[in-house]
Amino acid sequence: MASTSKPPAVQNQFPPMPPRTADLEETWTFLNMGVDHIMTKLEHGLQFADYTSLYTTVYNYCTSTKMQGKLEGNRTGANLVGSDLYNKLSGYFVTHFKPMIEKTNSLQDVDLLRYYAAEWDRYTTGANYLNRLFTYLNRYWVKRERDEGKKGVYQVYTLALAQWKTHFFMHIQNDNQKLAGAVLKLIQQQRNGETIDQGLVKKVVDSFVSLGLDNADPNKECLDVYKEHFEASFIDATEKYYKAESETFLAENSVSEYLKKAEARLLEEENRVERYLHTRTRKELVSKCEHVLIRDHSPLMWESFQSLLDYDQDEDLRRMYALLSRIPEGLEPLRKRFEQHVKQAGLNAISKLVGGDGGANADSLDPKAYVDALLEVHYKNSQTVVRSFKGEAGFAASLDKACREFVNRNAATGTSSTKSPELIAKHADMLLRKNNKMAEQDDLEGVLSRVMILFKYLEDKDVFQTFYTTKLSKRLIHGVSASEESEASMISKLKEACGFEYTNKLQRMFTDMGLSKDLTDSFKERMSQNHDDMDISFSIMVLGTNFWPLNPPGHDFIIPNEIVPTYNRFQQYYQTKHSGRKLTWLWNYSKNELRTNYTNQKYILMTSSYQMAVLMQYNRNDTLSLDELVAATAISKEILTQVLAVLVKAKVLVNEETDQYDLNPGFKSKKIRVNLNLPIKAEVKAESSDVLKAVDEDRKYVIQATIVRIMKARKTMKNQALIQEVISQISQRFAPKIPDIKKAIETLLEKEYIERVDGSKDTFAYVA
Repeated sequence: MASTSKPPAVQNQFPPMPPRTADLEETWTFLNMGVDHIMTKLEHGLQFADYTSLYTTVYNYCTSTKMQGKLEGNRTGANLVGSDLYNKLSGYFVTHFKPMIEKTNSLQDVDLLRYYAAEWDRYTTGANYLNRLFTYLNRYWVKRERDEGKKGVYQVYTLALAQWKTHFFMHIQNDNQKLAGAVLKLIQQQRNGETIDQGLVKKVVDSFVSLGLDNADPNKECLDVYKEHFEASFIDATEKYYKAESETFLAENSVSEYLKKAEARLLEEENRVERYLHTRTRKELVSKCEHVLIRDHSPLMWESFQSLLDYDQDEDLRRMYALLSRIPEGLEPLRKRFEQHVKQAGLNAISKLVGGDGGANADSLDPKAYVDALLEVHYKNSQTVVRSFKGEAGFAASLDKACREFVNRNAATGTSSTKSPELIAKHADMLLRKNNKMAEQDDLEGVLSRVMILFKYLEDKDVFQTFYTTKLSKRLIHGVSASEESEASMISKLKEACGFEYTNKLQRMFTDMGLSKDLTDSFKERMSQNHDDMDISFSIMVLGTNFWPLNPPGHDFIIPNEIVPTYNRFQQYYQTKHSGRKLTWLWNYSKNELRTNYTNQKYILMTSSYQMAVLMQYNRNDTLSLDELVAATAISKEILTQVLAVLVKAKVLVNEETDQYDLNPGFKSKKIRVNLNLPIKAEVKAESSDVLKAVDEDRKYVIQATIVRIMKARKTMKNQALIQEVISQISQRFAPKIPDIKKAIETLLEKEYIERVDGSKDTFAYVA
C-alpha cells in the first residue's frame, strides 16, 4: 500500500508584524527578535515573509511620525525616530558582545583565533543583512545626519564594525595584545617550518583592515587599526626573528650557505604578503628583511666575494649580486673588488706568458699567444658579468676599466705604451694573410671581431693604426692578403670604432692598388706595340706618398744592367701620362723572380731586389769579394752582409773564404720555385723604429691641430683649461703627455697661431 508524505508547511518564525502606529517599544520588541535571529541564528534560515515583515516595520516606524511638527529645538519627529531606532540598534550590538567577551577570556592562541574568525564571519554576514534591512534608515536619516556634519553617525554595516572594534576587538587587544599576539605566534611557527592554517590567519588579518574607519569617508580603506594593532608588532617581531636566526646561522655555516638561506627567506616573506597580509605591508616588510638579512651582514659578504670569484662559484656570485643589489651602495665594494680581480688576472696571464725574466722574453713574444691570453681573461670575466651580474652597467664598467689597465700595461709592455698596440696589430696582420691556419680553423670574421674587443681598450690607438697601416702596405705589395672582403671588413670595423679620418689612408691604399693594376696593363700594352724585345715580365705599383707608410732606402742602389731598359721605358711612359710627378723607387720593397740557366735543373729563384742585384753580378763573374759586391750594387755593407747570409744559407752562393762569395754550380733544391726573399733583421728593426718615429711626428701635428681648433672656437682660454680640453679631445686616439701639449703651445705661439693676452701670463687668445 503506497503512502505519500507532504512536506511541512512553511511557517513564519516571527509573530505578526506590529501595526503601522506602533510606538518605539512595541516596534523594537519585534525588530529586536528579528535582529537577534539574523545575528545569531541565521544558519537556521530566514523566511522571505519574515524578512519582508522586518523591512516593512522599519519603514513604517521611520515614516509614521515624519514631519509632524517641531519637537524640541530644531529637531523634527522624523529626526527623533531615526535617532531612537539607531540608538536601539547600537545598544543591541553592545549587548551582543557580552557572552563573546566572556568566551574569549578563557581562550588563547589558535583556539582564540578560530573562535574570533568564526564569530567575525557570523557577525559580518549578519551585519550585511541588517544593512539592507535598515535601508530606509541609511538612505534618509543617516545620510541627513552625515550631511549636517555628524561624522560619528554611520550606515548600519559600518556601525556594526565600529561597535565590534570598540566593544569586542579592543577588549581582546587590551589584554596584552592577545589577538595580534596569537597571529604572530602562528606566523613564527610557519617560519620555523611548521604547517599552519593560512586561511585562518588571512581571515583575522583581513578583519584588522576592515575595522579601520575613516570618519570623513567610511567607504574609503583605512589601515589605522591594521597598522597600529598588527603591522607594527609584526615588523618588530620579524626584525627580532631574523636578527637572531641570521647570527646563529652564520656562526655555524659558510657565507655561500647563508646566501641561499637569505634568498629563500626573502622569497618566503614576499609570498607571505601575497598569502595573508595587506599589500601595503610589502614595502616595509621587505625593507626590514633586507636590512636585517643583507645590510647587517654586508661586510661579511664583501669579504667573501673574492673567494667566490677565485673558485668561479657563479651561482653564489649571482645570489650575492641579487641580494646586495637590494640595498643602497651594496654593489659598489663588489665592483671595486671585481675590477681589481680582473686586472690581476690579466697581469698574471701575461706574466705567465712572458716568464720570470720579463723583458728578455717580451721582445720575442708571439703576438697570437699575447692576444689569446688577453682575450681569455676578458671572455671569462665578461661571461661572469653576464651570468652572475645580469650585465649590470657598473660591473661592465669595472670590467672595461680593468681591461684597459692590463691591456696597456703588463709584463710584456714594461714601461712602453706602444708594445701592446704593436703586438695586437701584428696579430691582426697574421690573421689577414694568405695560408693563415688560424683563419682556416675558425671563422675569420669572428676572430677579427675579437681583435676589436682589445682594440677598444688601447689607449694609443694611433700606434695600432700606424703599425696596422705598415703591415697592410706589406700585405698589399706582396699580394699576401687572405681576401679583399676580410680586409674591407677590418677597415669597416676600425671606421666604426674611430671614424672616417682613422681609416681614410687605409681606403686610399686600396684605391692605389686598383690604379696600379690599370697602369701596369696599359704600360704592357704600349710596350707590346712599340718594343718587341721586352723579355722581362714587369708589373708596377705607384703609391701615394701621403697614404703609404713606406720609406725609400737610406743608401744608393745601382740598378742592374739587365733591367735598366725596362726601368727607363716606364719612367718615360709615366712622365708622358703624369707630367711633373716625381717617382721615388722603393727598391727595398721590390721583388723579383730569376731563372737559373747554369744548373742542370732549371729553378725559379724568388728574390728581393738586393738579392737580384747581387746574383746578377754572377752573370759576369764566378767569384766576388764583399767589397766588389758593395761597389757593384751600392748597398751598405751592414745590409749586404745580411743579404749574402740568406743566399749562403740557401746554398746559392758559397762562402768558404772570409768575405769571398762564389756561385754554387751544384745548387740543388727539392722545390722548383725557391723563395729566398726572407726578411732580414735590419729591416724588421727598422720597421718598428720607423713606425714609432712616424707616430711621434703625427702626434705633434695632431696636438697642434687640436689646440688651433679649440682656440678658434673659444677665442680665449686659460692654460690649464686648454690643456684639459686637449686631453679630453685626443684621449680617444692616444694618451697625450702634458709636456708635449706645452711644447705644442710654445710652437703655435712662435708660429703666431695664438698669442698671450696682455697682462695675463696664463691666458691665450686665437690669432685670426
